[in-house]
Amino acid sequence: MNLIASSATDHRGLTMTLFGVFVLATLGITIWAGRQTKDAADFYAGGRAFSGFQNGLAISGDYMSAASFLGIAGAIALFGYDGFLYSIGFLVAWLVALLLVAEPLRNSGRYTMADVLAFRMRQRPVRTAAGISTIVVSIFYLLAQMVGAGSLVALLLGVSGDAAKRWTIVAVGALMVLYVAIGGMKGTTWVQIVKAVLLIAGTALMTVLVLAKYHFNLSTLLGAAADASGKANAFLEPGLKYGVTGTSKLDFLSLGLALVLGTAGLPHILVRFYTVPTAKAARKSVLWAIGIIGGFYLMTLALGFGAAALVGPKAIKAANAAGNTAAPQLAEQLGGGPGTTGGAVLLAVISAVAFATILAVVAGLTLASSASFAHDLYANVIRRGKVSEREEVHVAKWAAAGIGAVAIVLSLFADKLNAAALVALAFAVAASANLPTLLYSLFWKRFTTTGAVSSVYAGLTSSVALVIFSPVVSGGKNSLFPHSDFQWFPLENPGLVSIPVGFLAGWVGTVLSRRQADPAKYAELEVRSLTGLGAH
Repeated sequence: MNLIASSATDHRGLTMTLFGVFVLATLGITIWAGRQTKDAADFYAGGRAFSGFQNGLAISGDYMSAASFLGIAGAIALFGYDGFLYSIGFLVAWLVALLLVAEPLRNSGRYTMADVLAFRMRQRPVRTAAGISTIVVSIFYLLAQMVGAGSLVALLLGVSGDAAKRWTIVAVGALMVLYVAIGGMKGTTWVQIVKAVLLIAGTALMTVLVLAKYHFNLSTLLGAAADASGKANAFLEPGLKYGVTGTSKLDFLSLGLALVLGTAGLPHILVRFYTVPTAKAARKSVLWAIGIIGGFYLMTLALGFGAAALVGPKAIKAANAAGNTAAPQLAEQLGGGPGTTGGAVLLAVISAVAFATILAVVAGLTLASSASFAHDLYANVIRRGKVSEREEVHVAKWAAAGIGAVAIVLSLFADKLNAAALVALAFAVAASANLPTLLYSLFWKRFTTTGAVSSVYAGLTSSVALVIFSPVVSGGKNSLFPHSDFQWFPLENPGLVSIPVGFLAGWVGTVLSRRQADPAKYAELEVRSLTGLGAH
């Protein structure tokens, strides 16, 4: 850690210049896009003017977050095969989104997930539940990005105390509010497109440099990583993290379930389907996203095992106990090592790309949650639809500031957690609260308002409650409150319990509901979701 800190400190001017260039460039894009934003459709959905390829890039930019770049590389570097399971889960999840959600959602909704749910249900209770769920999931996801940003900048500036991380988190929060308030969906989308291109380019460069070190022989790389890990062949086999006890095996099952089902319920991903003009473009954008994201996650193999081989788990843990700085440390090593100009340049470039990644993702998350607050809670629940588009957009901008403030405060306590693990929690909440309601609404004729509200609240409360009483929050060295112990739920991820609870609550609520579903409304939704007839 000391070598990295001194190297970063020696080249602080270069680092800050690169950071400044990235931030100014993205702010310039946001201001330009903000001038094109004329109405609510522009602010919430980018005027539905993006092509399938552009939206595929933007979805990739939204999805390849700090968890993907920093968290997964760290998880692989520390846990080998078991760390790579995050990559597999994140990628496979897109099949659920492609086959079940993308096209029907684009045809059925307007701006938010709640538009689909409220189409055939009573507006106020359903929009209230969906709005609350969207905000909670977004805040969980925001925590991961903020934690990644704090770890990254503390490493770059060579500051070991908590003050640098805290100020970084505050700065990221302020920037994300600016992006949303000025640029809306158009600005956010263009920032995500630029960031996706930069991240793929940076990851590809590091992958080539790592493989070149081992003469492009993957077997040699894996062998070197296993030797450096101190775990020998166990590093390359299942079980290092999720196979020691029966509980850890259940935790792996819970994690896999959350990752595979969570994507199709993530609010900031779902709203991306509204930015294209047709359902065909929505489907095409998911296909592009699968290709881009698939290539990226394959490259995380080289990053993670390369960091294990060239940096070593001990040095990675010394810099950040959760492994969130493994990728930047690898970049410095590939550039020539600590103290070299090449190492400092590559470290600064890759870290600036990672920082741009964080800024783009937090902007997308903040936009999704603030849009849900303004469009669902304020316009349709509080004001009962009696609100102008201009007022609604104004409220969304203020909501972005409020949600940003909450995320900043919570992030100050979460800096010891792995970014990928934090995102997995957001996936679990999304899969428990949002996905059951969405699938029931689109594909079950008998589904009622009572079932929808029951599903959202049961999935949401069970997942959040289980997280609070899990080892993630208390009782462990790297938990939120390491000096307290009030955990009783043994798993780090609640998906194995909370996802079935969400589906079961939706079924029970529907079966016990006094008011029956309107078959005519379901027939109309079915026609619209499958054909696009009447879609906005």
